Amino acid sequence: MAERSTAAVDVADNSGDEPLTAKADQTTSDGVALNRERETDSEEAQGSGGTAGPGKASPPELHSGHKLARRYRLEECVTRLDGFSSWRAMDEKLRRAVGVHLLPADHPRARSVLAAARSSALLGDPRFVQVLDAVEENDLVYVVHEWLPDATELTALLASGPLEVHEAYQMVSQVSGAMAAAHREGLAHLKLTPGAVLRTSTGQWRIRGLAVNAALRGISSDTPQRTDTEAIGALLYAALTQRWPYESDAYGLSGLPKGVGLIAPDQVRAGVHRGLSELAMRALANDGATASRHESPCTTPEELVKAVGEMPRIRPPEPAFTAPPEYQRTTYQQGTYGRQSPRPGATQPLPTPPPPLQSRTGTALKWAVSALLIAALGLGSWQLADALMDHYKPDDTKQTQTTDGNEKDGTKPKPAKPIAIKDAQEYVAKGDAQAPEDVGNTYDGNSSTYWRSRSFLDGPEMKPSFKPGVGIVYDLGSQKTVSAASIGLRYAGDHTTITLYATDSTSSSTPVDSMTKIGTITTSGTTAKITITKKAPTRCVLLWITAMPYASGDQYSGAGYKQAITDVKFTG
Repeated sequence: MAERSTAAVDVADNSGDEPLTAKADQTTSDGVALNRERETDSEEAQGSGGTAGPGKASPPELHSGHKLARRYRLEECVTRLDGFSSWRAMDEKLRRAVGVHLLPADHPRARSVLAAARSSALLGDPRFVQVLDAVEENDLVYVVHEWLPDATELTALLASGPLEVHEAYQMVSQVSGAMAAAHREGLAHLKLTPGAVLRTSTGQWRIRGLAVNAALRGISSDTPQRTDTEAIGALLYAALTQRWPYESDAYGLSGLPKGVGLIAPDQVRAGVHRGLSELAMRALANDGATASRHESPCTTPEELVKAVGEMPRIRPPEPAFTAPPEYQRTTYQQGTYGRQSPRPGATQPLPTPPPPLQSRTGTALKWAVSALLIAALGLGSWQLADALMDHYKPDDTKQTQTTDGNEKDGTKPKPAKPIAIKDAQEYVAKGDAQAPEDVGNTYDGNSSTYWRSRSFLDGPEMKPSFKPGVGIVYDLGSQKTVSAASIGLRYAGDHTTITLYATDSTSSSTPVDSMTKIGTITTSGTTAKITITKKAPTRCVLLWITAMPYASGDQYSGAGYKQAITDVKFTG
């Protein structure tokens, strides 16, 4: 589960460059897989629709370990070209990996890069890799953005073959929808290539470098909507055929044969979905390359979204089902135990059933059995009636017992008593805290106040490799035996999982694995009542959330997987 505010993304898209090479997939200490990019910037991708301006300023001479704003520690340079450099860095304040673009303040494109980054950050659409900061400081201009450790470039996906038809449909649907939203806000990409499109582990497609990648390279266009639409068409063409729809090779893909022009994907590769093939041609048909059987060209992302919506929905492939082997009865079950097994293929006659009891002996035997059954039934009924009469017969010794004796011997359940919460502290197992200042709202007796988590892109289950869970440790003041817990939640939906652990302190230094699990629940409502399964005296109780439902945006966070706690009560 990648957190929107703390996720990270691979550094600058060298999408006009050669695609990411397989030089190294190095894993950093925080689990981020880094794909090195080549340090060239050849504009191989035809149809980019832009022109690049010159940049003569030299990149800043920085090194690993250098800190920006006493916060962002540079760790590894992954791109250095055309007067700017891109780094993988660590945000030491929030303890998260980020990407950083750096260029001198006197670079001819420094002002346009800052403006593009700030405009992109204002969009706030989770379908785009988010810009986190854009600063001019100490003769440097730098842009900080997300780093997505679980995302894979379309370039890497196509290295093993074309996409499955449903994957291609999802890609063009999500990418065109995102770009349509960006253009409504006056933002264009102009560098939309296979290296700029990423698929997360949950199947969501995200776009990186909105406006910023073009600004870094000085790319502009008189028809930005048409440029981005044709780029989406090229992405769909590549996803369907594993070929680049132009004569030159690019992004690890072979181009089309020279001299044949643009041909439909279903003519390049057998088995290509007809509707998606025509959609790719409509998006690429900006220079009269549309065949007569195709409909009118799509010249804007909005038109492409409409064309996708008019297509019959493409469903995901059905999971493969293997039929169980046919049931075969054994020789013993077939009643031939001790006999010779029949030869394979030989037809065996059916055994003749024995004749019914039609003789005088048979008739007498049937009457004898019937009489025995009737006698046994009568005897059993008499014994049952006698036992019932003895049971309800008055007993003088029982009547002499007093009411006081019954009260002394009987066991009455003790009423549950509320356990007061003396203190609480947010528990942070990994990453940054959620809202530590609001922890007291969960036991103040006011249901309108609450503690909240941040919004996460993936869910409902949280990812242990990134953020194993969120929660609060409650201090009961002294050793108490908790028998039940009642928890009020703010968001309903599929689904919330809460586990309670007994621990000795409120410190986050105690790992969850060393605590004692005392109860758990999974719910889709706004109330969670947990009955403690392992009762033992404990000073502190950890309320640990490992799954959260999807909820819409509010004043604190955008739409995503999140949860908030309104009330917590313990009883003993």
